[in-house]
Amino acid sequence: MAIKSLEYIVALAEEKSVSKAAARLYMAQSSLSQFLKNQEEELGTVLFNRTPGGIRLTDAGRAYVDYAYRTLNDYRQVQNQINDIEELKSGQVLFGISTFRGSYLIPRVLQEFSRVCPEVDIIISEHNSFALEELIISGKLDMALVVLPLKKATTPINFMMQDEVMIMASKDHLALQYAKKIDENSDKKYVDLEDIKDYKFLLSNHDTVLGNVAEQQFQKHKIQPIASNTNLSAQFAAAMARQGLGLAFTYRSCMEHVEDVEYLSIGKEGVFIDLGLTYPGEYRSSATTEFTKLLIKNWYRMENEMKID
Repeated sequence: MAIKSLEYIVALAEEKSVSKAAARLYMAQSSLSQFLKNQEEELGTVLFNRTPGGIRLTDAGRAYVDYAYRTLNDYRQVQNQINDIEELKSGQVLFGISTFRGSYLIPRVLQEFSRVCPEVDIIISEHNSFALEELIISGKLDMALVVLPLKKATTPINFMMQDEVMIMASKDHLALQYAKKIDENSDKKYVDLEDIKDYKFLLSNHDTVLGNVAEQQFQKHKIQPIASNTNLSAQFAAAMARQGLGLAFTYRSCMEHVEDVEYLSIGKEGVFIDLGLTYPGEYRSSATTEFTKLLIKNWYRMENEMKID
C-alpha cells in the first residue's frame, strides 16, 4: 500500500475530522473524502464512524491505524539508512523534548548541529515527558529526552544526565528568610519545605513531571500546599514567581542568572530526576547519533557553566 495512503489514514485518525485532516495534508476536503470512501470500499469495511462532531475510528479502523503507524515507522527507518549511505547529505531527525527544558538546552545544540550537518533538519516536537513516551512508542519520533524511569515505554534508553528540581522565588520573597547555605564554602542555598509551607505555591498539573514531583514532595512532608493556581505551565509559573506572586518549582537546567530571582535546593540533599534519551528501536541513523553526541556534550558544558562555587 502506498505510504501516502497510510499518511492520509493517520491524519484522519489524529484530527478526527475530514476537514482538519485535509487542511493538515494541504489537499481538498472532497478529495480526502473520496479517498476514504475508496479505501473503505476496497477493504470491505467501515474505518470511521461519521458523527455530527467529526469522525471516530471503528474497531477495524483502529487495527488499520496501528498497521499504518508500524509501517510508517519502518519506512522512516529505511529512509534513515538510505540517508546514511548519502553521508548525511540530506535527511531529518524527529526529536522530542519538553518545551521548558528545550528552550534552554536546544538552541545552542541546533546551532552547532547545523554546522556539522547543514543538510539535515531537526524537527522538534514539544510535549511533556509522559506524552513523549507515547510518541516514541507509536514511532512518531526518532528520539526524545524523557524523565527516567519510563512509565510505559520499553524502548532503548541512553542515560544522559541528572537534573535538580528547585524552588524559584523572587529576591524579595519572605520565604528567603528560611534559606540556608549548603555549606560554608558554597553560595548554593537550600530550604526545607516545612519552613515555607505557609506561603503560596504556583503549581503545574500532576500529569507533568514538575507537578508530579511537587505532589510527591508535599505528600512526603505531609504538607497541604496553599495554591490557587495548580495547572500552570512551567514557563508561566516561573514568570509569576519572578514577579513575587508565589513560589514555583523549576529545573536547575532552566535557571536564569538574573539578579531578581533566587533558586533554592529542596532540602539540604536536594531533589533530583534522571533524564535519558530514548529511541523507538535499536537502529539509529548517523544524524541521530551525531545529534545525541552534541546533546550530551552541550549538557556537560552547561553543567560547568551552571556550577555554583
